[in-house]
Amino acid sequence: MELLDEARCLEAVGELHCAVDFVRWGASALADAGVILGHGTDNCVDEALVLVLHALSLPHGTPDSVLAGRLLETEKENIVELLRRRINERLPAPYLTGEAWFAGHRFLCDDRALVPRSPLAEHIERCFEPWLTPEQVRRIADIGTGGGCLAIALAHAFPQARVDAVDNCPRALSLAAENVRMHAMGDRVNLYEGHLFEPLHYDPYDLIVSNPPYVPQADVAGAGAEFQHEPRHALAAGSDGLDVVRSIMADAGCYLDPEGALVLEVGANWPAFAAAFVGLQFRWLDNTRGGEGIVLLGWDELGRGMNWIE
Repeated sequence: MELLDEARCLEAVGELHCAVDFVRWGASALADAGVILGHGTDNCVDEALVLVLHALSLPHGTPDSVLAGRLLETEKENIVELLRRRINERLPAPYLTGEAWFAGHRFLCDDRALVPRSPLAEHIERCFEPWLTPEQVRRIADIGTGGGCLAIALAHAFPQARVDAVDNCPRALSLAAENVRMHAMGDRVNLYEGHLFEPLHYDPYDLIVSNPPYVPQADVAGAGAEFQHEPRHALAAGSDGLDVVRSIMADAGCYLDPEGALVLEVGANWPAFAAAFVGLQFRWLDNTRGGEGIVLLGWDELGRGMNWIE
């Protein structure tokens, strides 16, 4: 791992002049350091651009003509400091900028919850059609809401729906509450503290969505340094990664409308899911923007109150 030392930082501040220079230099420094991406970008140029724009308080989509302007020394120092922390501390970029974009919306982001990056975003934007229609969805549950991005994105996508969002981590819920206020969703997104479905009533939901912990414990322990900054309880779920998924599957039928759908993300752990529920009829949704392991199940497939413990 190649660190960004003081000499290189001072050289950049002295020799570079505009934002474009720092995007190029930063991308090279990120690549040389072997940083792990996947918290919002998939290449070092975009990662550097995110940090440079944030340091300059410029929005995404800023014209190249603006980025070609000469920078003040303090601006250059701010850029270099962000890149230095990204490389030397291995902090995910959204934890440095304090924000992340999900399903076309901006969210506050810090280490109280996972960085939002779920492939569920594109399905939320499409309102899970053709499996559901926006008109039929009036009640939604988000199980394991973390910082609230799924719940709020769902509320934007289904403007007639109320969303009940549950998490058992008070710190994550405090971040979710800040995001609810920022999006002015306090009248439609309700936050509950508790384990999975426990805080909810049995009134049926038209849609239940969950991005639960689904990574095997050993895989989390061996993940890159960037992932070690995220709350481990939101990633790891037992030896095969399916402990939380099994609990959701066991109880979801009791809370789901007969015409509704349960949508679960199990990511790269989808082979373990398929093997664990080999006798179950389910659909894998196509992710056109990357990512994997989004499964959709109906009420009939779940069975009311069926126990999926092995």
